[in-house]
Amino acid sequence: MTAFSIAICGGGVGGMAAAIALRAQGHEVTIYEQAPRFGRVGADVNLTPNAVHALDRLGVGEKLRENAARPTHRISRTWDTGEETSRLPMSTEAESRYGAPQLTIHRADLLGALEEKLPEGVIRFGTRVTGITQDAGKAHVRFDDGQQESFDLVIGADGIHSAVRNALFGPDAPKFTGLVSWRAVFPRERAGDIRDLDAFTKWWGPTPDRQIVTFPLTHGAEIFVFATNAQEGWTEEGWTLPGDIEELRAAYADFHPEARALLNACDSVTRSALHVREPMEHWSVGRVTLLGDAAHPMVPFMAQGACMAIEDAVVLARAVEGCTSADLPAALQRYENARIPRTAEIQRSSLANEWLKSKGNADWVYGYHAWSAELA
Repeated sequence: MTAFSIAICGGGVGGMAAAIALRAQGHEVTIYEQAPRFGRVGADVNLTPNAVHALDRLGVGEKLRENAARPTHRISRTWDTGEETSRLPMSTEAESRYGAPQLTIHRADLLGALEEKLPEGVIRFGTRVTGITQDAGKAHVRFDDGQQESFDLVIGADGIHSAVRNALFGPDAPKFTGLVSWRAVFPRERAGDIRDLDAFTKWWGPTPDRQIVTFPLTHGAEIFVFATNAQEGWTEEGWTLPGDIEELRAAYADFHPEARALLNACDSVTRSALHVREPMEHWSVGRVTLLGDAAHPMVPFMAQGACMAIEDAVVLARAVEGCTSADLPAALQRYENARIPRTAEIQRSSLANEWLKSKGNADWVYGYHAWSAELA
C-alpha cells in the first residue's frame, strides 16, 4: 500500500479519531492544533452507540469506560406535567441491539483517551493554520508563523470557524439560531429524590427553543445539565462563557418541580450561542477535505455532533485505504458521497428538534456502523 503524509488541521475529537485510524494503516500523520494544550474545559459529551461502536474498533473503548457513565434509558418528559412520552432502553439492551452501549463522559476524558493512543509528537500544539493551497501532486498548509509544509492529504477538522473550509469554499459565516445553551455539572448527592438520574432525560418545553436535558457522568457520581432558551442579538463567542444561574432558573420557573430541582442543584453555569450552517453539497477539493463541525455544524438536540465527527473519521480512513496518491481525489469523493446524506439528515433533524419526543425509531441513528457502512 502507499503510505501518505497527512496533515490534520484541528486536534479535537474528529481530528484525533482520524489520526488513530489513518496511522493504523501506516500513514504518517501530523495534527496541528492551535490550543497550547488540552484543558478540562468544554461541553460534556454524549456518545451514542453508533459512536461507541466506532471508538471500540479504534481501541479506546476500554479507556473511555474507566470514567464514563452508562445511561440506563433515553427518556422524554413533558415540561409542565412531567408526563413520560417515550422511554428507550439503553445500556445492556443497546449493546445487544447496536453492538455498543451509550456512554456519557467529560469531554476532557474523551480527548485524553484519544490522545493516549497517539505517539508523542503527532500533535503539534500552539500551531494555527491560516491557509491551504494545492497543486497536482501536493497540498500545502500555511501557518500563522509564515511557514508552509506540504502533504499528500490535508483534512480540515478545525471546527465551525474552519480555516480549511474558508480556503476551499470561501468565507461563510455560520448562522446564529437565536438560541443560547446553558451547561452545568453538579454532584449527585445534591439531587435529592429526583427520579431517573442514571438515565438520559429530556424535558421538552412548550416551544422548541426551551428544553432541559440531563444525564449522568463519572459512573453516576455527577449529573450534567443542558438547557436552551431564545435570546436576540448575541455577539459573544466561546463555549465556556460564564452564565447567571439565577437567570437560567428564572427562564424555567414554569417547568415541573423536578425539572426546576435540577437547576436548583447547580451552583454555577456556562453559556454559549448555538450556530448552524446549511448542509454542504461537497466537502472536498482535490486532495483536501473536511470532517466534523468544519463540514456539518449542528445544534446538539440529537447529541450527534461529536458522534458524526467520529463516524467521519472512520469512513474517511476506510475510503483512502489502499489507494495511490493519484487516486486520493476519487477516494475523498467516495468518502463524502457516503457521509453527506447522513450528516445532512441529522443536521436538519437536530434543528427541527422533534426526534424521539414521543415514541420513534432510533435505529437509523444508533444502528449505523462506520466500519461497515457502504462506500459508493
